[in-house]
Amino acid sequence: MAESSSRKLLVEVCSAMNLMPKDGQGTASAYAVVDFDGQRRRTKTKSRDLNPQWDEKFEFLVHDNESMASEFLELNVYNDKKTGKRNNFLGKVKIAGSTFPKAGSEALVYYPLEKRSVFSQIKGEIGLKVWYVDEDPPPPPAVVDEQKVDAPPSAEAAVEEKPEVKEEEKKPETAEAKKEESPPAEAATAPPPPAEVMNPPAALSANSKQAEEKSLARKRPDNDITALRSLSGDRSRSSAYDLVDRMSFLYVRVVKVKRVNQEADTSIHAKLAIGTHSVKTRTQTDKDWDQVFAFDKEGLSSTSLEVSVWVEKKGADDAVAESCLGSVSFDLQEVPKRVPPDSPLASQWYALEGPQESPTGNDIMLAVWVGTQADEAFQEAWQSDSGGLIPETRAKVYLSPKLWYLRLTVIQTQDLQLCSGSEAAKVRNPELYVKAQLGAQLFKTSRTKVSSSSSSSNPTWNEDLLFVAAEPFEPFLVINVEDVSNGNCVGHAKVHVASIDKRTDDRSETRSRWFNLVGDESRPYAGRIHVRVCLEGGYHVLDEAAHLTSDVRATAKQLSQPPIGLLEVGIRGATDLLPVKTADGTRGTTDAYVVAKYGPKWVRTRTILDRFNPQWNEQYTWDVHDPCTVLTIGVFDNARYNKHDEEGKSTKDVCMGKLRVRLSTLDTNRVYTGSYALTVLLPSGAKKTGEIEIALRFSCSSWLSLIQAYANPMLPRMHYVRPLGPAQQDILRHTAMRIVAARLARSEPALGHEVVQFVLDSDTHMWSVRRSKANWFRVVGCLSKVAACAQWLESIRTWLHPPTTVLVHMLVVAVVLCPHLVLPTLCMYAFLIVTLRFRYRMRASITMDPRLSQVDTVGHDELEEEFDGYPTTGSPDQIRVRYDRLRALAGRAQTLLGDVAAQGERLEALFNWRDPRATGIFVVACLLASLVFYVVPFKAFVLGLGFYYLRHPRFRDDMPSTVINFFRRLPPLSDRIL
Repeated sequence: MAESSSRKLLVEVCSAMNLMPKDGQGTASAYAVVDFDGQRRRTKTKSRDLNPQWDEKFEFLVHDNESMASEFLELNVYNDKKTGKRNNFLGKVKIAGSTFPKAGSEALVYYPLEKRSVFSQIKGEIGLKVWYVDEDPPPPPAVVDEQKVDAPPSAEAAVEEKPEVKEEEKKPETAEAKKEESPPAEAATAPPPPAEVMNPPAALSANSKQAEEKSLARKRPDNDITALRSLSGDRSRSSAYDLVDRMSFLYVRVVKVKRVNQEADTSIHAKLAIGTHSVKTRTQTDKDWDQVFAFDKEGLSSTSLEVSVWVEKKGADDAVAESCLGSVSFDLQEVPKRVPPDSPLASQWYALEGPQESPTGNDIMLAVWVGTQADEAFQEAWQSDSGGLIPETRAKVYLSPKLWYLRLTVIQTQDLQLCSGSEAAKVRNPELYVKAQLGAQLFKTSRTKVSSSSSSSNPTWNEDLLFVAAEPFEPFLVINVEDVSNGNCVGHAKVHVASIDKRTDDRSETRSRWFNLVGDESRPYAGRIHVRVCLEGGYHVLDEAAHLTSDVRATAKQLSQPPIGLLEVGIRGATDLLPVKTADGTRGTTDAYVVAKYGPKWVRTRTILDRFNPQWNEQYTWDVHDPCTVLTIGVFDNARYNKHDEEGKSTKDVCMGKLRVRLSTLDTNRVYTGSYALTVLLPSGAKKTGEIEIALRFSCSSWLSLIQAYANPMLPRMHYVRPLGPAQQDILRHTAMRIVAARLARSEPALGHEVVQFVLDSDTHMWSVRRSKANWFRVVGCLSKVAACAQWLESIRTWLHPPTTVLVHMLVVAVVLCPHLVLPTLCMYAFLIVTLRFRYRMRASITMDPRLSQVDTVGHDELEEEFDGYPTTGSPDQIRVRYDRLRALAGRAQTLLGDVAAQGERLEALFNWRDPRATGIFVVACLLASLVFYVVPFKAFVLGLGFYYLRHPRFRDDMPSTVINFFRRLPPLSDRIL
């Protein structure tokens, strides 16, 4: 295995920062030990330096390219005592092999050092560059002459057969070097470097056998995330369909035909007939068909299959005449069954019979078997329930393009030629700005006035412009310097996007560059511009609503963590779907398919034609990196396979409803199966379009990783170090949505704009009375719990239930006399209450909630407003009604804001002497209170205040208290508003 490997892993240990001092003198002598796949490398020791700089590069041999993703690169940092004692541990870093980038995409990444145990005192970061290189395999050995084989090899040949030894390995190590570069005591038990470098050929073969056994052991995953991955993409398709029902299909593979007499200018095709079902292969001249047909057994109307071969020949008038070469029949009850992982059924020759079962001498090669949708041939087969080989009805998996933030920092310009040589007069005080364009995205800097006292000007901006770039990138980023005063372009420059530097965090500074500005024909040189441009890999580019995100990983592959679990979704079927369109002009029909989106992976089931109760029974898997993410499932009617409607206009797929599943509400390793209602919102109101049956399972291998995910920040580090503004983030999110929709619409078959926008909820930023009501009632629902507590406290205060009030008096006394028991009591109370409510917990809510969405409380005009585009297309009367309604809502919100502001202004007026008498009373009261609190113990004050608040209604007054009356009389600023 090792000898034939063509991949190398390169690790550059750059530097470390802010290490923990371990030598007792406030410093540390750090070195790093890197381990990968049984190979170990060690850096030099940097004496007495908490911020060591190594810049050492190591190479590791990858024994198995396929299993590299399941390996881990581990780096341990130690403090070298140089006394023979156990070295101090300074931290470790563990990087999954699935995050290793290819050569050319590497970047410096600072990893936080992790603890080895709970009691380790670790801090600091270490900067690494990790990438792999695929090299060409060695050339095959030359053919040796037979006469030379029998001869014993000479000494020179034996020397030549020995593997090449690296120069640094030939050099003998001195005792001092061995002492400095020896691994720590903790790592002394690690296996030595690969033996194939130093051993003779016999040892090489033994080591190769060990490496092969080790590779086979790696392919047998244990109870870890590798086992979960083997349950998804790496396992056989038979075991991957355990969440759905098995569907029986009759498979027919037609390979080729052998004719006795082959005439010229003829073509041939085969026809398959099962009762009323009939389908034919491609028409070929001399090529093989090798086509597979899959018939749904439930829809078959006969128990026999007939395969016939037909010859087509053109006549003199171009008329095509068909003649039958023969046919062969099969009894479907005797067709063998095949279930993967059984090997595919071998094709056989069958003799074609004539009209009276007479042999014709012609043969056909085919194979017939009964299988399920788990068969390998199903995806590429002609399928009877999805219209055959129509590309728009096939099941497909799509991937969203990889998105980056492109940051352009405009620093300054120099030597600007503001006017051409033909102009006689100079423009006075021109106003300049920089405009940058990437594809359809266009952003501008602020305007800067420039003095025209000289022919050249050097304005400065120092502004950032942020774009969304998708791989494969647009070819150029165009930068223009324009003059507002005359509307002319001073000059432009083009930046090749593929040459832009990539960085993973703010600590990696990118170089600034100068670009020459090109003007018109008379000004080939119009100055130059100083910019800094980079692709930000430390951000996660949001392409969906923040509260519905399905992926929070950073763009840079190096920052990704290994998955913590596996999400399996079985799309079983749908029932009682409503007709969406008409077939044959009178009959209603629905051609339904399902789209599921999680992370960058989109899946689309096959389209079941003309059925109101379709059965898909397809299963898909996703790797889960964060449990607090959302899976979105949508059902659509396929209108694209017909391309155009009756009037010749392009058609769009119709949305029939969607579901969302938040993974944090699912129990791990449990299967959720059920039917959920599909509801779609139309201008006429909410409408139930049917039900969908799905099965879900969220598998997790490590509870520790799952719990640790709840302590991690939701977004990558760059979102907190260099945060984006809300308005800027919203613009970038909608730009990313448009890019994703455009790229998926260019796929084959296309995933339409309307489908992507419906799944991503691209219209959540638009004004909607219904959504405003829903959000308002959500706030009211949260505040209702506070209102319930206040109502309970008021009932205690008013002695509605005297025994409870007496108990509360006793609780007040206990709190005052034993305040150290307050927090333990509250925590224990919360533990008991939440634990008892576990049995009444909500089940995983998958279906959409029409009541929470307030679809039944809005009027027809309000729904029309929600579906109205931007800008509006409504009539003036409708716009007037909507505007008046919006003014009424805004008036109430305005009054509420005024009341809230008045309370704050009253409190501020108390300290600013706006009302001298009120402030004087407050000052005197504070003086008296200080004397009272000096004499009276604080516990006695709290106890008396509690008893006073809980006093019996007989000792109460119906009027407001003196403090409230005093506060309400303080002057606000509302009397000074026009």
